[in-house]
Amino acid sequence: MAAQLQPIVQDEKSTKTYEEKTELDHVKPGILENADYTGAEAKTDPAEIALVRKIDWRLMPTLCIMYFLNYVDRNAIAQARLNNLEKDLGMSGVQFNIAVSVLFVGYVLMQIPSNMLITRIKPGIYMSSWMLIWAVVSGCTALVQNFGGLVACRFFLGVTEAQFYPGATYMLSIFYTRKEVATRIALLYCAQILATGFSGLIAAGIFAGMDGLNGIAGWRWLFILEGAVTALVAILGLFLLPNTPLTTSWLKPEERELAHARMERDRVGDSSEPVSSMEGLRQACKDKRTWLFCLMQNFHLSACSFNSFFPTVVKTLGFNRTITLVLTCPPFILAGAAGILTGWSSGRMHERTWHITIGLLVAILGFVIAASTLNTAGRYVACFIFPMGAYSVNSVIIGWAASTLSQTKEKKAVVLAMTNCAGQVGYIYGAYLWPDYDEPRYGIGFGASAAFALCSIGCAWVIRVMLIKENRKLRASTTEHVNLYGY
Repeated sequence: MAAQLQPIVQDEKSTKTYEEKTELDHVKPGILENADYTGAEAKTDPAEIALVRKIDWRLMPTLCIMYFLNYVDRNAIAQARLNNLEKDLGMSGVQFNIAVSVLFVGYVLMQIPSNMLITRIKPGIYMSSWMLIWAVVSGCTALVQNFGGLVACRFFLGVTEAQFYPGATYMLSIFYTRKEVATRIALLYCAQILATGFSGLIAAGIFAGMDGLNGIAGWRWLFILEGAVTALVAILGLFLLPNTPLTTSWLKPEERELAHARMERDRVGDSSEPVSSMEGLRQACKDKRTWLFCLMQNFHLSACSFNSFFPTVVKTLGFNRTITLVLTCPPFILAGAAGILTGWSSGRMHERTWHITIGLLVAILGFVIAASTLNTAGRYVACFIFPMGAYSVNSVIIGWAASTLSQTKEKKAVVLAMTNCAGQVGYIYGAYLWPDYDEPRYGIGFGASAAFALCSIGCAWVIRVMLIKENRKLRASTTEHVNLYGY
């Protein structure tokens, strides 16, 4: 009875309630690991609950809209292909594949330097400024007259877009605890998934209503209008995005202190002193776990290389251009819902490996079905299955990397960039797995995607075994409360 009546008791090492302490004293070691390892206890303080809700309503909508436009601008080339882009620019052979892949060359080159810099400047202003620049580059794609001009615009679009996603995940990791961040990254990633789906609807509307307007092709209007909207949101982002918990203008002074204190409490490891950007890079490169996360994300995004070719795959169902573009949307709505559910479940259950495994096994099933049949109904069902499985696990992978390798903010920023950078490399060579001569079955692309997904599962289990061993060492090193690694 006394345990039930006791208020929250806090000391320097723990924020557990008296009841939680009493229960944990009698838990077996194996279960205790799973209870402790997320590092973030259940929130019981009304002030903290209100703070997290306030951050959710202020930060998440802004980041999600910005990331939505990030992918709308990037994916516009996939829809433009269905509106005579290649014919108007005199393209042939693998030139479209080159135009798709070159964006990720610029993307990969800029991500790590960008996130090394983001810890030294105001991330909100930094990300919004780059968004304004990529909006201009995206809009300029409407002016290209040949293949060379398209390649140049795509390369610089990659350079200017590279700052956003690793920067956004870094921002989430400094405002949300390890238990909270997976769900928020899932919401952010859902914006990307929905952008991939709704891009088709946006393009269908523009092509139907503006193709040939004022003598301008529909695909050119697509780049003009999407670039203009992106520029407007970028300007708003300069005023809406926060920078750090201690400097957020829309938080009260006591809320800023609480936001900062709870993130310090959530840290794994003892390194809280700031280090140089180069030291953060050294720490990330020296940690073998970094490279395993990079490899896992590379395999995962290689399996997602169908992204820029999804409208082309749906076109094999035999419908006209407008219906094809409309049909690309529903699979990604389902994938977005699956991504949110997976991220929420992973955070609530404090589990990563099985979520990744199940999600990617579902993707493999979809890839196999898609490669095995040309039946219209069967192939379209597969078009729901493989995006749902493949896209559902990204937030889990990124959140896992952020929480495992967050000993210093500089290291965490570099790790997030390295992980995403390694993943984007998969899009560079993945673009060549979908050649025209392999249509309509696209067995090369679907087969390779299934193999990549299986390899990503293997990496997740290697990391799990490694973290279990490290947790045992951490628990053996002290009798006090300690934050353990999640797996």
